[in-house]
Amino acid sequence: MSERTVADVIVDRLTVWGVDRVFGYSGDGINGFMGALRRSAGRVGFIQARHEENAAFMAVGHAKYTGGIGVVTSTQGPGAVHLLNGLYDAKLDGVPVVAIVGQQSRTVLGSAYMQEIDLVPLFKDVASRFVQLVSVPEQVPMVLDRAFRTARATSSPCVVIVPHDLQSAAAPDLEQEHGIVVTAPSWAAAATMPREADLDAAAALLNSAERVALLVGQGAKNASAEVVAIAEKLGAGIATSLLGKPYVDETLPFVAGTMGHLGTTASAHLLGNCDALLIVGSNDPWTEFYPPPGAARAVQVDIDEKKIGNRYPVEVGLAGDAAAALAALDTRLEHRPHGEWRSSVEAEVSRWRILAADRAAVPAVPVNPERVVRELNGRLPADAQVSIDVGSCVYWYARQLVLPPGVPAHLSGTLASMGCAIPYGLAAKLARPGRPVVALAGDGAMQMAGAAELVTVAHRWQQWQDPRFVVCVFNNRELAEVTWEQRESEAEPRFGDSQELPSFPFAAYARLLGLEGILVDDPEDLGDAWNRAFAADRPVVIEVLTDPEVPLLPPFPAGREKAESMRKGLDAEDDAGHARALLDTYAAQEERPGG
Repeated sequence: MSERTVADVIVDRLTVWGVDRVFGYSGDGINGFMGALRRSAGRVGFIQARHEENAAFMAVGHAKYTGGIGVVTSTQGPGAVHLLNGLYDAKLDGVPVVAIVGQQSRTVLGSAYMQEIDLVPLFKDVASRFVQLVSVPEQVPMVLDRAFRTARATSSPCVVIVPHDLQSAAAPDLEQEHGIVVTAPSWAAAATMPREADLDAAAALLNSAERVALLVGQGAKNASAEVVAIAEKLGAGIATSLLGKPYVDETLPFVAGTMGHLGTTASAHLLGNCDALLIVGSNDPWTEFYPPPGAARAVQVDIDEKKIGNRYPVEVGLAGDAAAALAALDTRLEHRPHGEWRSSVEAEVSRWRILAADRAAVPAVPVNPERVVRELNGRLPADAQVSIDVGSCVYWYARQLVLPPGVPAHLSGTLASMGCAIPYGLAAKLARPGRPVVALAGDGAMQMAGAAELVTVAHRWQQWQDPRFVVCVFNNRELAEVTWEQRESEAEPRFGDSQELPSFPFAAYARLLGLEGILVDDPEDLGDAWNRAFAADRPVVIEVLTDPEVPLLPPFPAGREKAESMRKGLDAEDDAGHARALLDTYAAQEERPGG
């Protein structure tokens, strides 16, 4: 084809916006776009996933690991529907993604044609900031520019729908005239600083408090130093949300770790006993683990003013960039000697570290999953990238893994969708092929989506500068998180037909794909397995046979009531002696004074 087409215009616009790869799965509705990608001779690469949902996860992962905009494409109908889960992941975790979606030809729209779905209403909620069906060639540059600007400005997914026949239409010659909007592919971030009066009020509140706690989320990604400086000046302790965990150094003696149901006992102490709370870039939904309303006065810093006061009664809101806001706030704060409050926080952090080690050492059948992650500490390369799937492995990541400074770690945090770890890991590896990747996933998530995307790993790994892509599968033959949730939330016994998973040989499957597979059924072999994986000359799947009865016990004191509910569920099970014994062991460890 010699004539320049609308699809060529799309590729050119992507190039100017800095897009170097598009994730997706082909289909007749985007054939024109596929042709333009081919003609671009690699200016914009195409990464074929095994499923459109996984392609969307890859686009989300790309945005999270690079700080850029992830781009995904699919055909109309079923392909478009499959994108929704990944796009909702982008929406709920607040990352910019642009989806370019095919549609049937304009001449048949409204005829109930094969694979015809009214796509604008389909995407209207997930892409509430911007979704547009392109009707004529002249719209294409403007619509793409608006999609990219909106995705970047609002940290959200945006959707551009391009009918099949339009993709092959002649590229437009745009001139400024009535009914034509000529735009430029550019965007600049607003300079956002809190108001001086708000900064003064926040400083007055924090200066008057005796027991300050910081709750740090992903919005503090570029403000790690400012967070620590304020904590040091106020003698405060720091807890993180799940998404904020990578942005605070957990080796510091006053960093209490992750908060919430899957969090640490030290974070529970910190948030349960503070009299002032500084929330930095967090919208964490675990509200029952915040200080009781009225127990602590609160200040919140967030770039998105709509999130201020969204989870907790806040007295002072600081709408602005976290680093700039905290630096301005720091100049107004009074330095205080580290007193009884800081000492108590550090004592609880020390107690938690002992407790975490003790938990990982509890004998299980055959392997305690907490120890699997704990053995990764000290072995994780300093330049690694980490992805985590949804399920019980998130608990062990949150509680046991100490990330080296600068190591990114991402998961589907708010949507909490299973199946994200391998697509996320692939996006990280494609963005930085010279860095090793570690993906932590349960057997449920691997059976749902991960095993399919191991095919993609096998297809691409020989192109990577560093071939290390280590997948650790916690194989407990169970949907363990849901099983424990049934016991805890409903006081219901385990329902085998719902919870039991079919056996799948993950390590053997990896070897079938030409990768390395390591099977671990003895906890004493874990260290060697991690060492072998990081020394391998190809991607590795470590399959660990873990114990599904290791309890997902929330930190006390909230966990005390939850444990009783779990016991009621276990009492209704025929053979729950092992699970009951483990639960009692964990609860006794929680109650033990001084760890």
